[in-house]
Amino acid sequence: MQSIPYEAPNSLEEAVQLLERDAGSKVLAGGTDLLVQVRGGAPSPSAWIDIKRIPELNQVQLSEDGLRLGAAVPAAVIFENEEIRQRWPGVAEATDLIGSTQIQGRATLGGNLCNSSPAADTTPALIASQARCVIAGPKGERTVEVADFVTGPGQNVLGEGELLVAFELNTPPARCSDAYLRLIPRTEMDIAVVGAGVSLTLADDGTCSAARVAIGAVAPTALLVPASADALIGSRLDAAALDQAAEAASAVANPIDDKRGTIAYRRRVTGVLVKRAAAIAHQRAQER
Repeated sequence: MQSIPYEAPNSLEEAVQLLERDAGSKVLAGGTDLLVQVRGGAPSPSAWIDIKRIPELNQVQLSEDGLRLGAAVPAAVIFENEEIRQRWPGVAEATDLIGSTQIQGRATLGGNLCNSSPAADTTPALIASQARCVIAGPKGERTVEVADFVTGPGQNVLGEGELLVAFELNTPPARCSDAYLRLIPRTEMDIAVVGAGVSLTLADDGTCSAARVAIGAVAPTALLVPASADALIGSRLDAAALDQAAEAASAVANPIDDKRGTIAYRRRVTGVLVKRAAAIAHQRAQER
């Protein structure tokens, strides 16, 4: 049996030093992806760096201005927070789709993003809500939009010695809300065939004044779809605007054929989910 060193730093500085010293080590946030991958035959890391004991990575800091969410906060803690569900319902419902109830007690939003799967549920929802990543490394901290974090399947912008510390989200303005939907082959505990996140803001006259649309599982990375947002902005989310947003999302989807869905099917479903998520976000925004 192979022995893998295990480290559990108590500070961010110590974690960065460990990662910088050993390029073959892996950050262990929840482990619900990494441990399964290693058991499935993926190369073992030279060491596990468990970040669950670092205070900054386990904090949920809510203020009038927004949210700073530690990258190691369990999914269950996020979804159980009523204030998060009220301000960012789409992000919350995407978080609630990570695995089973048992897995959510350990799995993290940070781990879901750093695993960098094209089908990660939380990525489109975070992109739609314009979330930012706070990254720490040997050269200090930097901030990256979630939309720019993942660069390919299993790949992201983290450099040598760097780790994801937290997510930052601004409090949505009045009459602004979001929604996330996905399609899976089974009723639960499956990865998305298609995912769609939508955030929109309504003007006083009821028209859409701002929008962001993101899709997942239909390209090497989750995609922001400006053309879909443009179709919604200036409209009252009528059928024609929703259809245009759906068509724009389907047009940029670049999925693969596999046993879980054909290219044509996934493109069609992409538009359907964008349309439905936009309608839900619209209803929520009207109620805010």
